Amino acid sequence: MNNWISALADLQNQGEPCVLVTIIEELGSTPRNAGSKMVISAAQTFDTIGGGHLEYKAMQIARDMLMRGQQNTHLERFSLGASLGQCCGGVTVLLFEPMGQVQAQIAVFGAGHVGRALVPLLATLPCRVHWIDSREQEFPDHIPHGVRKIVSEEPVDEIADLPVGSYCIVMTHNHALDLELTAALLKRNDFAYFGLIGSKTKRVKFEHRLRDRGFDAAQLQRMRCPMGLTEVKGKLPVEIAISIAGEIIATYNANFGQHTASAEPIAKLLPASRRSQAIPSFAKN
Repeated sequence: MNNWISALADLQNQGEPCVLVTIIEELGSTPRNAGSKMVISAAQTFDTIGGGHLEYKAMQIARDMLMRGQQNTHLERFSLGASLGQCCGGVTVLLFEPMGQVQAQIAVFGAGHVGRALVPLLATLPCRVHWIDSREQEFPDHIPHGVRKIVSEEPVDEIADLPVGSYCIVMTHNHALDLELTAALLKRNDFAYFGLIGSKTKRVKFEHRLRDRGFDAAQLQRMRCPMGLTEVKGKLPVEIAISIAGEIIATYNANFGQHTASAEPIAKLLPASRRSQAIPSFAKN
């Protein structure tokens, strides 16, 4: 069993997101005392908060947070006897703290000139990039850290595996493929951002074809085309890439950090008789 402190340091050095789980309040008989911690990553757990069904539920919650890219803290109260069937029968309140979460999951469809200029820029940001193309020869020899190269004969099939809330950029070499990717993304409709490379004329043509497929105005409005910051001019690949990267940054900065934890929910999780003592010192400051 690895110590949670060293495990947390190792995961952060590797750039792997995880969740730090802490017992912040214990009432009655519980397997471990307040202050006990464990670290949960997508594939591993380190240290323990007492084992049993409580720890199993904590792992489920933490990995769901990781899968959804949740960045705000989460509190949950567990009645060990009534809801979890553990013999100790007390009450435990757990604090879930995401650590090392990236601010964006970005999917770039296309490894052409603009894609090769854009992906290294995105790789310098706190994000994970899925770089997708059917043409392996188009990818550079060196793939930046934090970028996963995906060579797929059917790039549209990769959309099903993208995390909810992804930032999606379509810039392939083929207009027909761009259209199919656009339709699949709009049908899924759970992205944080979707940009399609092209002119206003391309947008008009795509909107006409997508309406014929049953997409409504509200869905089409979510598509950014042309994409990128209008203030950034130029037609060189790097200029277009900077424009798109700027728009991505502006979008996730607007979305990131909107949810913050407060001390009030901690008290609500505990019996009234203990609420005055429930708020830990870090929440009072």
